[in-house]
Amino acid sequence: MIKLGIIGAGRIGKVHAESITKYVPNAEVKAIADPFMNEATKEWAKGLGIQNTYNDYNEVLNDPEIAAVLVCSSTNTHSQISIEALKAGKHVFCEKPIDHNLDRIKAVLAEVERTGLKFQVGFNRRFDHNFKAIKDAVVAGKIGDPHIIRVTSRDPEAPPAEYVKVSGGIFLDMTIHDFDMVRFLSGSEVEEVYAAGTVLVDPAIGEAGDIDTAIITLKFANGALGVIDNSRRAAYGYDQRAEVFGSKGAVATGNDSPSTAVISTENGIVSEKPLYFFLERYMQSFSQEMKEFVDAIVNDTEVPVNAMDGLKPVLIGLAAKKSLQEGRPVKISELEV
Repeated sequence: MIKLGIIGAGRIGKVHAESITKYVPNAEVKAIADPFMNEATKEWAKGLGIQNTYNDYNEVLNDPEIAAVLVCSSTNTHSQISIEALKAGKHVFCEKPIDHNLDRIKAVLAEVERTGLKFQVGFNRRFDHNFKAIKDAVVAGKIGDPHIIRVTSRDPEAPPAEYVKVSGGIFLDMTIHDFDMVRFLSGSEVEEVYAAGTVLVDPAIGEAGDIDTAIITLKFANGALGVIDNSRRAAYGYDQRAEVFGSKGAVATGNDSPSTAVISTENGIVSEKPLYFFLERYMQSFSQEMKEFVDAIVNDTEVPVNAMDGLKPVLIGLAAKKSLQEGRPVKISELEV
């Protein structure tokens, strides 16, 4: 039984704690730490069988029984805590992004290399049943050589402008999942990015210095092209779709919905809207990524999403920001120093 510690008891920390407790039989959450730990969170933790709750995350790092740590704290602490955990001899699962700063991400990569410990990044969508089916079809050669990769990602509601001010912007807090996904589905690296964006959803987002609607085109090392479209608000729900078109065919997935029921009457044909919230849509993927992280520790195998997989989408995101600012295509090599 692997004992885990969680640092950060916000929404994503709680998601992981619950998925581990319910769906990962060979792991146990021994402790959870958060600087804002309160009585309600302590009671929630006890309800899951987590007896140790702390304000200071060093209590987790200093526990010799804890073999691995989940870094689910605020983004600006991810790289620092990851390095501290690795130095403490803990395997690390770090929520995305590792950092917005390339030098700090590289410092994490160096520590992973030095220690030889497992380090997995939380790009949970790779473990989603729909996107995995696309990947499996591509790997099996069913659609031939990939020519065009399309990803649609639209949130049901825009975040508050205060969040946007500290999130790194749409390309680093939202599209970063899509940048990881196009790498995953294409099996190739992005070489060039061209981003166009505007403010159509909430003027406050524009006042905060960001955009809420974007289209990004990409060129891959294997010659394929990619298109990502994003919106901070889709009135009909959480819109998550992807397609890979290739030399022999295409593979695509639609949205998950509460049911597949379709009502046909003289007035029209009606089906369910997509699942509304990301927790509904991706809960299975959260538990699956935890299973595979624990399995990598138990069996001493490679993690499915490594530290370099954490660096590459940030590079693409920074290139997209530069492209938007300068109104031109930006090569990833311009940022790789």
